Amino acid sequence: MIRPGLVRVRGRSMEPTLRDGQLLVVLYGRRARPGDVVLVDLPPDADGRSRPRAVKRLAGPDPQAPERLWIERDNPREGVDSWSIGSLPRSALVAVVLMRRDRT
Repeated sequence: MIRPGLVRVRGRSMEPTLRDGQLLVVLYGRRARPGDVVLVDLPPDADGRSRPRAVKRLAGPDPQAPERLWIERDNPREGVDSWSIGSLPRSALVAVVLMRRDRT
C-alpha cells in the first residue's frame, strides 16, 4: 500500500540538495529508481548502536550484489553511505522523497 508521510531532514549529509531542518513529503511503499532521494534504515554502527532513519540518494543496485541497494550521500564530508557501510538489503528502503519545503 502506498501512503504519504512527512519527514524532517536532520544533519548535513545531503547538502547542498537538502538542508538540516527541511520538511520532506515522502511516499511509503513507492518503488524507487536510481537517482531518487530515499528514506532508508541504516544498519547498526560498529558498536552495535542503532542509527536513525536516513535520507540518502539511491545510486542503484550494488554492482557486486544486484539484489542489494547502493546508497550515497550528496555531501562527501558528512554522514555515511554505501562506501562506508556497504550496500543495503532492499527491505531497508522505507520511502521515496517526492518534494521538499524550506524552513519558514
